[in-house]
Amino acid sequence: MGRISRTIALAKVSWSVLRQDRELLVLPILSFLVSIGVLLAIWLPTMAVADLSGVASEEGGIDAVVALAGLASALLLSVVGVFFKASLVAGAHERMSGGDPTVRSAIARATTHLGGLIPWALLTATVGLVLSALRNRAGRLGQFAVSLIGMAWEAASFLVIPSIVIDDEGAISGLKASASLLKRTWGENLASQVGFGLLGLAAMIPAILIVVVAGPLGLVVAVPWVAFAAVVLVALGAVFQTALYLYATTGTIPNGFEDSPLRDAFVNH
Repeated sequence: MGRISRTIALAKVSWSVLRQDRELLVLPILSFLVSIGVLLAIWLPTMAVADLSGVASEEGGIDAVVALAGLASALLLSVVGVFFKASLVAGAHERMSGGDPTVRSAIARATTHLGGLIPWALLTATVGLVLSALRNRAGRLGQFAVSLIGMAWEAASFLVIPSIVIDDEGAISGLKASASLLKRTWGENLASQVGFGLLGLAAMIPAILIVVVAGPLGLVVAVPWVAFAAVVLVALGAVFQTALYLYATTGTIPNGFEDSPLRDAFVNH
């Protein structure tokens, strides 16, 4: 519980850092909008072509088309998500380095690291698809084992994006760098996922209460609230990861985290 409470305290500090550059909250929104565009660009033509060519009448034809569209969707959505997460990390790193980031500067810096970000997005999407396939085919014990593998993957890859953006690592070297830091950061790594999950749950409670009290009309307020909370949590997570990576690799407390419990996050294991 100590680690989780410390993570929540660090989330508060991350928010104080993020408030200096609130425009960076636009990045998760852009990620969502681009993702919607990607899905529309893939699925509208896919369904139109399937109907016009009569693929649906061919045995297994529609399954193949849907599978290909699904694969393309998964890979491209991963690229979009990783890119905008990298943009957030770039903006956070600029602020922690004494700069004054903008949406444009954050995106521009992430763009210079596409050589590492795109392969990483494809790799992590592939791993996710493989784990999902294994989970769907496994029994209960197998599903539990796959879940453990998934947790290990998440922990080992937690700092890959900061390593690519900050230290110009590639996808594989970034994964190695992230995994090598796991020994020092594993507690905060896992606690952050629980801590930010609890923050997300706490943020959902007002929306749930609004719907319970106001009924369907409450969705007018609840949906924007949930969307805003999701945007903030994504941004806070990126700021936290950036600070954690900087301290893990340099031993120096980043700007804005001087009075935070970040130093206590590292102990000898």
